[in-house]
This record gives sequence, C-alpha cells and structure tokens, in this order.
Amino acid sequence: MPETTKRSAPHASLSTDFRIAVNRLSRTLRAQKADTTVSDAMFSALARLHRDGPMTLAELSRNEGVTPPSMTKTVAALVDRGLLSKGGHGDDRRKVLIGAAPAGADFVVETRRRRDGWLSPRIAALTPAERRVLAEATEIMRRLAHQ
Repeated sequence: MPETTKRSAPHASLSTDFRIAVNRLSRTLRAQKADTTVSDAMFSALARLHRDGPMTLAELSRNEGVTPPSMTKTVAALVDRGLLSKGGHGDDRRKVLIGAAPAGADFVVETRRRRDGWLSPRIAALTPAERRVLAEATEIMRRLAHQ
C-alpha cells in the first residue's frame, strides 16, 4: 500500500464519522423550529434578512447561494405567510428591498430559542472536560467551514 494511502486512511474514517455526527446533530437542531412547515431554505433566507437587514432579491440569492428563480419562490412563500415584507429601494425605485416582517423576526427568535433550549441542557450535562473539548472542537469546525 502506498505511503500516502496509509496516512490518509485514518483521516478518511474520521472524516466519515465526523460528517455523519454533524449531519445527525444538524438535522435534529433544524427540526427545532417554531413551525415545521417552514423549510430549511425558507428559514435560512428569513434568518439572513433578520440578521443582515433588508436586501434585494439578487443580493439574497447570491448570499444564500441559490438561483434568483428559486429565491423568488422562497420569498413569495414567506411573504404569503407574513414573515417577509417588500419595500422600495431608496436609491433605485425599480428595485425592491425584502426584509423580515415583525412576525418573521419573531419566528427567527423563537426558532433560535427552541434550538438553544434543546441543545443547552445537553451541553450542561457534559463534564467540564467534555465542554472544554467541545469548545475547542467548535473553533475547529468554524475554521473547517471557512476553508
């Protein structure tokens, strides 16, 4: 077996185990929503607008990494639910700004509260040493996500 294959095998196993664990935890956390009929894509767009403020459809599409036609459908569904609002763009009357409506902001806050409410007691049940390891792993995961 070539030397590079020997060295990469343990990393491949860790990669698989880590990916599975992250996916399971992510799926469980995503399920902790104020309304489970709101898709993950819808929540992501709503949460971005809540965090970053109003933006055009093109900006939101680009920031979320989806096509404008796909984002148009997502925005329309959120507007229909009263979670997003549309308004004029101060610089260009042809552009429309999309922002979180008060009900949308409430939805984001409640969903985040539920997710923290699910996770926080589980973290509290860990030993101090496990929480330190988790804090270190969290920083490593941030670095991995930005590479």
